[in-house]
Amino acid sequence: MSWIEYIIAFAAFFVSHAVPVRPPLRPWLVARVGERGFTLFYSLVSLCVLAWLVLAAGRAPHVTLWDYEPWQNLVPLAAMLLVCVIVALAIGRPNPFSFGGANNGSFDPERPGLVRWMRHPLLVALAFWALAHLVPNGDLAHVLLFGVFAVFAFVGQRLVDRRRQRELGAHWDRLRLAVSQAPRSSPPFGTSGFVLRIAAGLLLYAVLLLLHPFLFGVDPLP
Repeated sequence: MSWIEYIIAFAAFFVSHAVPVRPPLRPWLVARVGERGFTLFYSLVSLCVLAWLVLAAGRAPHVTLWDYEPWQNLVPLAAMLLVCVIVALAIGRPNPFSFGGANNGSFDPERPGLVRWMRHPLLVALAFWALAHLVPNGDLAHVLLFGVFAVFAFVGQRLVDRRRQRELGAHWDRLRLAVSQAPRSSPPFGTSGFVLRIAAGLLLYAVLLLLHPFLFGVDPLP
């Protein structure tokens, strides 16, 4: 085993995230496949490269930084339930503050849903995922992997804020003020939609538990 695949996978991850969103490539892609098509393409590429990077970390030379203890598995088991619920509540919803929002023109700042609590729910979910998986993975390759993702998630929120402020101008400040004054307990998709999204989050959690041994070679259950 060597570090070569791991280094290449890490480089591919950052290239796949940085290049498509920059001009002139992003406007060129959006003009041909539309905003929704671009988001789908970007998401699929990101997930594929992420899966490769996680697998490459498992194949990298093992350098122990701290020993594994059985209780450590409980941290990602608990955190991933929250991650799946956040993803289910955020995905495909209007969110002019962050990336990946759908139909942002229909965003109602008086009924912002999860955006009332966090402007970048998908990046928050990424941070929880990374920090939780850091606990039971005390070898160098995985510490670098999950540590970099945690930093990426936190720094990314600031970077996206700056970019969206630049794009929206004064409208960004007006939206942020309106969202901060909205009730905290008013889901924008009604009670039935809220229940369905929570159910989808629970289903995603169950599917990940079942597929984890096959996708990543590790059974997350005790």
